[in-house]
This record gives sequence, C-alpha cells and structure tokens, in this order.
Amino acid sequence: MADDYLVRIGKLIRDARQHRGWTQTQLADALSTSQSAVNRIERGNQNISLEMIARIGEALDSEIVSLGYAGPMHLRVVGGRRLSGSIDVKTSKNACVALLCASLLNKGRTVLRRVARIEEVYRLLEVLNSIGVRTRWINDGKDLEIVPPARLEMDQMDAEAARRTRSIIMFLGPLLHRMDRFKLPYAGGCDLGTRTIEPHMIALRRFGLDISATEGIYHAEVQRTSPDRPIVLTERGDTVTENALLAAARNAGTTVIRNASSNYMVQDLCFFLEALGVRVDGIGTTTLTVHGVPEIDVDVDYSPSEDPVEAMSLLAAAVVTESELTIRRVPIEFLEIELAVLEEMGLDHDRSAEYAADNGRTRLIDLTVRPSKLEAPIDKIHPMPFPGLNIDNVPFFAAIAAVAQGQTLIHDWVYDNRAIYLTDLNRLGGRLQLLDPHRVLVEGPTRWRAAEMMCPPALRPAVVVLLAMMAAEGTSVLRNVYVINRGYEDLAERLNSVGAQIEIFRDI
Repeated sequence: MADDYLVRIGKLIRDARQHRGWTQTQLADALSTSQSAVNRIERGNQNISLEMIARIGEALDSEIVSLGYAGPMHLRVVGGRRLSGSIDVKTSKNACVALLCASLLNKGRTVLRRVARIEEVYRLLEVLNSIGVRTRWINDGKDLEIVPPARLEMDQMDAEAARRTRSIIMFLGPLLHRMDRFKLPYAGGCDLGTRTIEPHMIALRRFGLDISATEGIYHAEVQRTSPDRPIVLTERGDTVTENALLAAARNAGTTVIRNASSNYMVQDLCFFLEALGVRVDGIGTTTLTVHGVPEIDVDVDYSPSEDPVEAMSLLAAAVVTESELTIRRVPIEFLEIELAVLEEMGLDHDRSAEYAADNGRTRLIDLTVRPSKLEAPIDKIHPMPFPGLNIDNVPFFAAIAAVAQGQTLIHDWVYDNRAIYLTDLNRLGGRLQLLDPHRVLVEGPTRWRAAEMMCPPALRPAVVVLLAMMAAEGTSVLRNVYVINRGYEDLAERLNSVGAQIEIFRDI
C-alpha cells in the first residue's frame, strides 16, 4: 500500500480505538500482538494486510476500520415522526475543550468526568498525545484521565489535527508558562468567516507573549512578565477570556480581567481553576480577579456541567416536530433569556425544581416541552453576551420561527457567514430571505418537504437543517456530517431513542 494510505488507515484505526475507549495495549492484546506494533500501525509506519484490517475492525466493532476506504458519514432521515419520552443533556462541548487546554497547567493527574465524546475533543486529544501527554478513557469510557509529561514535545505536534480545531488557540495561555518559544498551526474549525486572534494577543502580550505568523504557523516567543494594571479585553469573547484566565492562572500575584465573558464555559473553567488551587473572584461577572500560583501539581477530579446549546438543540427538535419531550439536566441559568422569548411566542412547557450539577455550582432543571401554536416575536432575535441570548442558540430560532405564524427577523451580527447558511432551510420548504450577510427574514408557518443536500460547513446551522429534516414528511439525506460530530455525541442515535428515524450510512 502507498504510504499515504497507510497513514490514513492508521488514523482511522486510532480514531476507532479512542472512540472505543481502548489503549494501544488493549487493542494489541485483542490482536495478540505488541503495543509497539499497534503504535507503528497507527502512525502509518507498518505495512498492514486486508486481513489485519478486518481483524482490527472486528476487535473494535468499527465499520470505519472494517471498510477501510469508506467515505464520509451521511444521515438518512425519515421525517414527520413525533418525539416522545425523555432525553438527557450531555456535558458541554465548549467547557470540555477549554478544560483539556487547561490540563496543560497542571503537572499532576487530571480526571474529567463524562467528557463529551465528540470530534472536537478527539482532535485535541490527538494534539495532546502527539506532544507527549498521556490520555486514556476510564470507567467504561465515561471519564478521561490526563497525565502530562515532564517536558512537552512540541516539535512532534500533530499539525493536521491542530488545524481542524479552533480550540488550539487556547494552548497559548498555558504554554507561555511552560516554554520560552513554541509554534502552533493556524486555528481551524467551522467556516464562519474571518476571525482575528488580535483580541487574544492584546491580552496575552501583557504576560510577555509575542507572536509572528508565517506560512500557516504562529511563532511564539515568551519573555514572562506580570500585568502591571488590569487587562481590558477588547472583545468580550469566550475563548479570549479563557486564554486570559489560563495565562493568569500561573502568573504569580493578582491579575484583573475586565470586560470578561461570563458565559457557561468560562464559568466551568473558573470552577476547574479553583479545583487546581487558583482563586478566582467575580465568577459570573465581567470582572474576574485571578490569584495565580506559579506551580500547579495536584491530582484533580472535575465534572464539567451540561451544555446549554445542546439543550436548546433538543428543545428546538421538540418544537419543530410538534412533540412532547422532556429534556433533563438543562442548565437553566444559560437558557433563561431563550425561554423568556419562547414564552412570549407561545411555548407550552413545564419546569422542574432546580437542582445542582455534578460540579456543585451550575443550576439544572428538567424541561418538558409540548406542541404549541407559536407566534412570531415582535422584536428581532439577536445575540448578546451572557446573560443575553446565546450566540450559538440564534440559529435554532430560524427553525423555530419557521413553524411560527408571521415574520421573524434574525440578526446574527457576530459571524460573517452563518446567517447565509440558514437559508439552506429553503431547500426543505422554508421561506427565508437573506437581507444581508448578517440578517435573515423568516416567514412562517412552514410546510416542510424532504430533500437531499450537503451539510452546511458550520455546526449549528447543520443541526438546524437536520431538525427540519426530522419535521419533513418523507426521506431526506444530509451528506457529510463531520461538522455535526464535532459538537454532538451520538446525536442521531440519541434522537432515535426518543422516536426519530435517522440512519447513519457511508458511501462504499
């Protein structure tokens, strides 16, 4: 086999093994071979027969490996079905990726509970593994153990994996404490238009980080210093705030961060930093005061909270399919504005009493949504920094507005391209008019119809299209859904558990 095929097959095997929660040693035992042989196979450094590929596929119970050359994943959706029963919200994707980056601050063992098993997490694990960090899934694959090396092997970084996630930008904060110079590939992720890292740099320069960019690589040099006055973020962004927090965590003394995001993933990161021994004052506000510690060497066990955007996805699924569905473990603090808007539109729902998440801090409820006659809101739907309507929840209002009576104006002022992708709903019978790259006018109610189409290259619009397919009578096909797998764990299977009919398939 050509060398590039060996590398591709090796990556498929590695991904399937990690998805199963196995170590290389466990796979080697199942194949009656050595761990070093598995390591060579996964790196593409060993010839491998079709018989061995089949054996690996059988051991891992993985169609990806057994087919070898299977194409991208697609979804076949039989729509028009009502959902029923109850479904739990998974842990936050954005919190989990921030905590993976934050684990680089700690010299000790980090255990993260119920980590989201999603492509974004897998890409970061590939990057961490490539630079020497040991990770393994424990407790039947539910939890993740992370053990850093004494010295990171930055020259061995898996650049391809790093380029496929924007989260790699959050390596800057922790790495500036560990290395005097290092390189990172440009960040990737969803196609949401031009996004600059300058707000990150304005904050991180105050800690002595200097970056030059050449040929797809950030070249970082560090001359450590402590901020002599409060850091004022020029953008109240989530990852910008997280990077500043990561830099401040091991900065001796006190760092004040103003115009900070107080969103859910930032709060989870603050709670984790406190578990590491870093005191953070002002959690949930726009001014954070971080009492850093120069060295962190503790064994820490932390449970990230549930994902409010996934909760919104499930709520929207119930609305567009006109279903009664109970969504459990909803982080209500981060959905209160969305629910207030939906109440004004006429949503029929009940809420349980509040209870604490496993982190002991985040407030959860169980939410039951019933079929409702919705009216378009009087005001436009637009995002605002927390505690406003969540930026990532705006796309779901496109599908909800499409089943409401009247016209709804949606203004997504944050991203350059995302509003454009929402017009893909027109392929399914929607009546959405793009007013400019940021504004869409939605006319409802909609008579959905089945269609076959490519998945939009942005996570939330992609899920919105899937939800509309679930509402459309007939059979729809959504092709190449990798972007959905970046942010949702087993979404099709979980929706099937409450009455959807979604089949996963690949071109052979």
